[in-house]
Amino acid sequence: MVEYDESKSTGTIMVETVASLITAAFALVAALAWNEAIKALIARIFDTSDDLMGMMIYAILVTIIAVVATVWIGKVLVKYHKLDNEKRKHSKDKSE
Repeated sequence: MVEYDESKSTGTIMVETVASLITAAFALVAALAWNEAIKALIARIFDTSDDLMGMMIYAILVTIIAVVATVWIGKVLVKYHKLDNEKRKHSKDKSE
């Protein structure tokens, strides 16, 4: 996500936004490709003729991966927020 910064020009903000959107589009295409690959892998590993069972296994695996990734990303984000707050506090203390 692009953060608003008054020191940035409109053109810079626009280019950052477009770059973020293009990156998100490529991520979606990659996710769709992985979606198909994982489905095919599950079908081959579990050799199930029951599509419902394969879809359930797939949904459970993807949900577990999504939860683990979300928790991990959240922890990384908290760490960076703490670092930013410490830097701001440190620079504020120096300027006083």
